[in-house]
Amino acid sequence: MYKRMLLVIALVAALAGSAVAQERTTAPIPNTIWVGADGKFESEPDTALVQFDISAQQEKLQDAMQRATQAADQVRQLLRANGIDPKEAQFSRFATQPVYDYNNPKRKLVGYRVEANISVKVKDFSKIGPLSEGLATMDVANTNINYLLDNMDSAKLKAVEDALRRARDEANAVAQSSGRTLGELSYASVDTYEPEPIRPMMMAKAAGAPAAAAPPTAEFSAEKITVTAHVNALYNLR
Repeated sequence: MYKRMLLVIALVAALAGSAVAQERTTAPIPNTIWVGADGKFESEPDTALVQFDISAQQEKLQDAMQRATQAADQVRQLLRANGIDPKEAQFSRFATQPVYDYNNPKRKLVGYRVEANISVKVKDFSKIGPLSEGLATMDVANTNINYLLDNMDSAKLKAVEDALRRARDEANAVAQSSGRTLGELSYASVDTYEPEPIRPMMMAKAAGAPAAAAPPTAEFSAEKITVTAHVNALYNLR
């Protein structure tokens, strides 16, 4: 019987199709099945994270601050025009720094730059085009639009449920083929893998550049987000 169970465990590892399924280092336990399986949950993204930098540079710091303030006012107006409360936007960084001409041996001071990082979550994807077009006309640089799932924890749980279902189905198939009945779950380990944010567009614009045409993502839908999970499970045999 012991040799037979070794054969069953080896067969289950082949069905799982993953080297991770063999992470056990202890000796096999008689009358059990150790199986590994992958699961996934796929969904359309429900949130767009729009991130950009206000960037203003002038010879005098006061003028740079004033220009940055004007850009911030324009951003607030743009958000309101698209039905977004400016309070939903968040500042993550605000900085002022001198700008030098490094080609000059004396490292001549040529001005000051004011920068601020702003991000806002958008649920209505129809607003992405107008927002990106509006930002292209302002003192804004490094615009990034990332598509994501707002409730990633729920997506991970669904991927784990899928992996556990697959693990039990595979273990049950092996048990039946050996004339046994699959018992209760004795042990399980779970790993989930969250995808990188989907970045369909990145736009950098120098101050004073002309307005951009419609963004390249116009009329296209965002790529689906897939969350994966791997489960290693130990089942008893009856």
